[in-house]
Amino acid sequence: MAVRLDHGDSDLAENSDINVTPFIDVILVLLIIFMVAAPLATVDVPVDLPGTSAKPQPRPSKPLFLSVKADLSLALGNDPVKRDNLASFLDGATKGDKEQRIFLRADKTVSYGDLMSVMNALRDAGYLKVALVGLEKATQ
Repeated sequence: MAVRLDHGDSDLAENSDINVTPFIDVILVLLIIFMVAAPLATVDVPVDLPGTSAKPQPRPSKPLFLSVKADLSLALGNDPVKRDNLASFLDGATKGDKEQRIFLRADKTVSYGDLMSVMNALRDAGYLKVALVGLEKATQ
């Protein structure tokens, strides 16, 4: 037994339906992108940063340490330095080499704002290569 599906009309009827499958695919991809990107855009998430166990970098032969003591006084190497004279002392210690890295050490009690003011003074003096020094965390 055979069934004929063609009813005799050989003209193709126009199909005015919109194919929404590609539209839905694009919308779902955009939804996934925004779902992944939205949590990354938040900045006010409280973060407790861990200590580092990174491999220490090799020290230069003659490192230049700038220390910020607990009373906010500065010391370049072992010599005390006033903030007003910081640029001239750095120029003397580096022989005018602004590309030399300055190792910045600060007491644990020094606030972030005070540390940033010292970093701004270094930047104003033309020293842009600053390395922050901390204690190495013991590997466990």
